[in-house]
Amino acid sequence: MPYLNVVEVESAVTSLATAYPDVTQLVTLPNPSFEARTAHALQIGVPAVAPKPVVMMIGGVHAREWGSCEILVHLAADLLEAHRDGTGLGYGGTRFTTAQVSDLLHRIDLVIYPLVNPDGRHYSQTVRPMWRKNRNPANAAGSANPDCVGIDLNRNYDFLFDFVTAFAPNANPQVSNDPCDPQVYAGPSAFSEPETQNVQWLLDQFPLTGWFVDVHSYSQDMLYNWGDDENQSVDPDMNFRNSDYDGKRGLPGDLAYAEYIPKDDEDTAVQLAEAFCTGVNGVRGLSYRPITGFHLYPTSGTSDDYVYSRHFADPDQGKVLGFTVEWGTEFHPRWAEMEQIVLDVDAGLVQFCLAAA
Repeated sequence: MPYLNVVEVESAVTSLATAYPDVTQLVTLPNPSFEARTAHALQIGVPAVAPKPVVMMIGGVHAREWGSCEILVHLAADLLEAHRDGTGLGYGGTRFTTAQVSDLLHRIDLVIYPLVNPDGRHYSQTVRPMWRKNRNPANAAGSANPDCVGIDLNRNYDFLFDFVTAFAPNANPQVSNDPCDPQVYAGPSAFSEPETQNVQWLLDQFPLTGWFVDVHSYSQDMLYNWGDDENQSVDPDMNFRNSDYDGKRGLPGDLAYAEYIPKDDEDTAVQLAEAFCTGVNGVRGLSYRPITGFHLYPTSGTSDDYVYSRHFADPDQGKVLGFTVEWGTEFHPRWAEMEQIVLDVDAGLVQFCLAAA
């Protein structure tokens, strides 16, 4: 089986909703892409009298990271089939019992959004395999440079979006304000893009979301908050909202700034990231690292930091711990290897959900 194209990903999501109507709900995202594609998410869970906590997972944000969609589609299909048949799940050496699958779908709902960036994926699969951004044409008018198309969706969220002001001059966060940057142009403003607006809308539709996982490649890591600087749990005034620290963020090992995170939140985030890595390791022995996003490289405007920051910016918002999976060691593994990666990551995600539940 080759990688799924855009039509096949959407067809898989809608087909699962049709096949399992008792435990799924198809969610149509409100904002079509620039090339007029409509995306869907799938809510999975045994119906309950009261709303349940939600684990939200998104994928297909960066166009060239093809296997992320497959990981989430297979996860949804595996859980639904196992629940229907009353069986457990086996991913290599990582096993989950019938009771664990049932308990998972009774205790929480999963909201799975496999393909955030359909235009970019289509372009990557048909024209330019290493394409990363969406296909917003706004900056390409009158330009012969094909790199002027598109925005990096995972720099377009409202978290320290004005990185020039927020970060130290020599911090070098992996983000750009150059509209023709081929990789990490953040866009003209936070949430300028219909694709990131869809993610924000989905979070608003599911206010009991407590955990958020964005599936990317590559580096074999499970990242947790924060991504702008190292963590600290001592000084709550040293935080992303405090302009007194503008121009000081993003440097490792210094004393000028570290991002505040309550100790309980960090302990929980580490526990969940380690649970994911344990699930992955059991499949065929791979060792994924549980690390903060900053320890991969400094960033701003990412999904995982945005979802966690919402509660601090507005206490009426529920607290959402943010995570990013970085699967594999290349963007387009041979399909035989990608099939194994799907098993690795899905085992980790089930283990993560059980730990959250």
